[in-house]
Amino acid sequence: MKTHSMETAHRLYLSAATAAELMTPNPVSIRADASLQEAIVLLTDKGYSAAPVIDEAGQAVGVISRTDILMHDRETSKPLAAPEYYQASDLDTRRSGSTSFERANQSPRTLVRDIMTPVIFSVGTDLPAARVVEELLALNVHRLFVVDDGEVLVGVISMRDVLRHLQPDEG
Repeated sequence: MKTHSMETAHRLYLSAATAAELMTPNPVSIRADASLQEAIVLLTDKGYSAAPVIDEAGQAVGVISRTDILMHDRETSKPLAAPEYYQASDLDTRRSGSTSFERANQSPRTLVRDIMTPVIFSVGTDLPAARVVEELLALNVHRLFVVDDGEVLVGVISMRDVLRHLQPDEG
């Protein structure tokens, strides 16, 4: 393992002053009434881990992520048997009357609105960049959406955007 002495280590600073400078503008979004298959294609083809979900008026109403899709798949798939690492007590049937192992995919056309996370964590364009980082950490999220004064979605800030704006302090 290679280590650096304090003399050669550089401090990093955030080279962006505001959310507008940190963000990736014009995020690709998906309609709430799009099919689950459309969401899978969008995320896979674009290499995104998530996308904002918009309603008919173009307002952000949620987020669809790979995790949402995996959770939906797990809840609706019908394996032949429960994996051996589950105990009988883990297979709780109280809520739905069946276990996730016994449920079949009941909807041939699952919509994005059915499985999305119905929350948008957003910040304004003028929020200081340091506060954006604090919000990401405090909310324990991977991305924040950036909205203008009219609450219109104008950008997204992911942890990757933050890392891209870290620069060595030469002074």
